Amino acid sequence: MLTDNVIKKAKIKEKRYMLSDSDGLYLEIMPSGKKYWRLRYWIDGKEYKHSIGQYPAVGLKEAREIRDEMKASVVRSGQPVSKLVDKTFEAVAQDWLQKKVFPIRTKNHIRTVTSRLDRLILPYIGQKLMSEISPTDILAIIRMIEARGTYETAHRVLQICSQIFRYGIAIGMAERDIAADLRGALVPVKTAGYPTITDPQEIGALMRAIRGLNGSEIVRSALLVLAYTFVRPGELRTAKWEEVNLEAAEWRIPAEKMKMKRMHIVPLSRQAVNMLASLRPFTSSSRFVFPSARSFSRPMSDTTVNAALRRLGYGQEEFTGHGFRSMASTILNENGWPADVIERQLAHVEKNAVRAAYNHAEYLDQRREMMQWWADWLDDKANI
Repeated sequence: MLTDNVIKKAKIKEKRYMLSDSDGLYLEIMPSGKKYWRLRYWIDGKEYKHSIGQYPAVGLKEAREIRDEMKASVVRSGQPVSKLVDKTFEAVAQDWLQKKVFPIRTKNHIRTVTSRLDRLILPYIGQKLMSEISPTDILAIIRMIEARGTYETAHRVLQICSQIFRYGIAIGMAERDIAADLRGALVPVKTAGYPTITDPQEIGALMRAIRGLNGSEIVRSALLVLAYTFVRPGELRTAKWEEVNLEAAEWRIPAEKMKMKRMHIVPLSRQAVNMLASLRPFTSSSRFVFPSARSFSRPMSDTTVNAALRRLGYGQEEFTGHGFRSMASTILNENGWPADVIERQLAHVEKNAVRAAYNHAEYLDQRREMMQWWADWLDDKANI
């Protein structure tokens, strides 16, 4: 029989595998590190399997209790669990994914939706009957998400719940969309600024999508360098090779290109240096690091980055090239990097004119360390 200590120490392997508990209950360990409870049982010699929930949202004790209840129901009815719980939220959600999401959405969108379902919704209401779920149940989920400061994600999760309930109405599994009752209860998302992504798993999905971008290697490299450096898209697309020193791992952006009209130093991580070094043989005949596909004498178009993000499935209201800046700011602040160091790297306005004249190199050692940490963090999330 399993213990919590054994479960916590279970190693991640290249292929999924199972840890058996008792009476048909087992834990399936996925290559991603996620752990799912499954129940295996037999009726008239035929094997059946059913999902119970994700660990640790569903603990060992609770999983055993659910197992006992399900097996008792099977004994009483003589029917598979799937027929007894075909009106659970998870059952309707899976049907909705198969019918309404998988056939028409991009791989990235599908990955994002299923991730939110698996992590933020199903562990809490997945096994409840549609008729048993109340607005309060969903509000509890929303409040947990808002408590982390990820208000945009809270809105997206409520939207997913609403779509599932509306689908449930259409197939006779629900009477009304109870998620609609909560639209006025959420913390508003600030409309100022650019849309961004701050959930670590969603950031990892974004980085994987960029790595797999088909088409121009110049555009793919531009997106990755933008992610690693979080400069403004305009500063990226007009970057010139004369500004980049790969040996010193620095990119010095001239004052005339900067919003605040002062020279800005961008320390380059190992990842950014390698990316630029790989790109150099392809674009060194141009003054521009990221030249236009139509003419190497001109820089990349100001619409190229966002157009590439659209191709990856990110809508204008979800993420833009500017979003890398607030993404980095949020994660760096959450991980304890000094606010002054972050703000200096973002090249934000310095109200003191005297300080502004000298601060282009301020905190440079800390900024070098921070930029390497950021690139490593991005790669770590992309590789999960």
